Amino acid sequence: MTGVTRALRSRRPHRTATAVAAVGLLVAAGCGAASPAPAPAEPAPTAAPAPAAPGELAPVVVAAGLSHVWSVGVLPDGRALVTERDGRLSLLVSLDPGTARTPVQADLDDVFARGEGGLMGLAVHADFATSNRFTTCQTHAEGGSPVDVRLVTWTLSADGATATRVADPLVGGLPIASGGRHSGCRVAVDDGGALVVGTGDAAMPATPQDLTSLGGKTLRVDPATGGPAAGNPFADAADPAQRLVYSYGHRNVQGVAVEPGTGRIFTAEHGPTRDDEVNLLRPGGNYGWDPSQGGTVDSYDESVPMTDRDRFPDAVPAVWASGSPPEAPAGAAFLQGDAWGQRNGMLAVAALRGQKLLLMRVGPEDTDGAVSDVEIPAALDGEFGRLRGVYTAPDGTLLVTTSNGDDDRILRIDPS
Repeated sequence: MTGVTRALRSRRPHRTATAVAAVGLLVAAGCGAASPAPAPAEPAPTAAPAPAAPGELAPVVVAAGLSHVWSVGVLPDGRALVTERDGRLSLLVSLDPGTARTPVQADLDDVFARGEGGLMGLAVHADFATSNRFTTCQTHAEGGSPVDVRLVTWTLSADGATATRVADPLVGGLPIASGGRHSGCRVAVDDGGALVVGTGDAAMPATPQDLTSLGGKTLRVDPATGGPAAGNPFADAADPAQRLVYSYGHRNVQGVAVEPGTGRIFTAEHGPTRDDEVNLLRPGGNYGWDPSQGGTVDSYDESVPMTDRDRFPDAVPAVWASGSPPEAPAGAAFLQGDAWGQRNGMLAVAALRGQKLLLMRVGPEDTDGAVSDVEIPAALDGEFGRLRGVYTAPDGTLLVTTSNGDDDRILRIDPS
């Protein structure tokens, strides 16, 4: 694929669900179902060939020798915190190729690293320059047994050598599966400084539609208190968990991206054997995943549509769906800066199973956000295996992480 960029154009919004161009590599997504099922009643736009965008991307390796890199949080001084799913936290001295990486001493003995769970999302607080605080999302165990998925807030020492828990948990009680399935858990910071958290449903059938459960949701959390962020749609609910809920009816949210300039929040989410989704969040919106079939079955039924508009006519349709086979989308971030040229403002989404980076042109602010074009850069189309994290650095460069389990890497793409 070297030297060739694949570009695709969306067609027939919300009517068909065919596969987006995919690499024929049979790599387990880690969250698929055993058997396929009918497509959603009103799926999101898919893609057809279109002329390729000029200018190939040239990733360089910032760091290597890692394992299942989940998150990268760039600090105001250009250093970066890195989480690995197995329960390791480290600090990059810079984002230059081959930069030094040092371990951060932190109490992570309670991390339940199993299956899809472990030390996952990380968000650097908006006031880090004065507070030195960041928040992680991690699976938590006591006595070796899984208890929950939780947000923990830390203070980083000035020299970056140690991190100390200051809110443990900031938010707890997110559901956890004994095998770690559908643990979520991506954390981002919105324009108002609130933490936006994408959670998994822990493969529990009733969880996505249960507003008193924190699983299968997006949450907006005040980083200072762990309570609901200002403006949350259910802030006046009697149940304290529901007050944190921003949207519901999700399966396993893996990416959260805040669009510069508009503040719109987009998420990337795993489907079962089809129809991974990118969604534009609406406060209080139901995104239509219900493996309990309205509470009529006790098993986790993955034959239901990802966005079941027959059962939930008001469910919010996805702005993009993969069709079949799925891509297993993970991290997401917006390209930002004039150096990106015509790619400026595109949503970059990493794919685990698809082993590629998808660049999506989302609809403008006065639309439903439906994706009109998708580009797959050749340099990130199967060249580095499974891709998990995508982050925009303050200088506009893009960071992409791999998740192969052996010699994983942090890549940097400079559009200039």
